[in-house]
Amino acid sequence: MRTPGPRIYRNDDKPESLKEILAQLFAARGWGRRSARLHLEKAWAEAVGAKHAEDSRVLGLRRGVLEIEVRSPVLLQEMAHFHKRQLLEKLRVALAGTTLTDLRFKAGAWQ
Repeated sequence: MRTPGPRIYRNDDKPESLKEILAQLFAARGWGRRSARLHLEKAWAEAVGAKHAEDSRVLGLRRGVLEIEVRSPVLLQEMAHFHKRQLLEKLRVALAGTTLTDLRFKAGAWQ
């Protein structure tokens, strides 16, 4: 048995606005989360610059804390102790409207 998709009409048979239909579609497909993630990744890459963008990646945003994974412990220390304040300021400008209270760095390795 197939589950019904998003409803197009309300109980009073008035058509829903396109905005409401698109919001339901984005929520159902998870596109909003992917779009938000891409927005975070782009803002991070611009804030950190090309020099370190390849050696770090966004893990996620939780309760206002942007979590970043960094390839080496040395780079982690550099970012956490010398660049954190500047990166946070750049990210707050790029992500206006998003609550960003802190950056948390963690060491990791990926290919």
